[in-house]
Amino acid sequence: MLENTPRTSPVILANSYGRPWSQRSFREAWLRATRAAAIVDLHFHDLRGTAVTRLAEAECTEAEIATITGHTLGSVHNILERYLARTDKLAIAAIKKLERGRK
Repeated sequence: MLENTPRTSPVILANSYGRPWSQRSFREAWLRATRAAAIVDLHFHDLRGTAVTRLAEAECTEAEIATITGHTLGSVHNILERYLARTDKLAIAAIKKLERGRK
């Protein structure tokens, strides 16, 4: 999706001036958007937590995830311990890795 989006800034999330969002401005925009969409029980910091779980599902290591999200390795581990669903997809990926290792 990013490849098909016109680049207006060197950062992915840019404000209307093409600069990175400040935490305060992004938080305010997030609150306005969630209120307008009538979304409850989601918070600004949930974005990074969701990214952590999606990166894990994409088979990224905890170190890779921490590098992308800016979390510590311990924080990544704690997020995954609490929120990562142990799905069939993850189990199948692990079995495939095991089988590749045996060859």
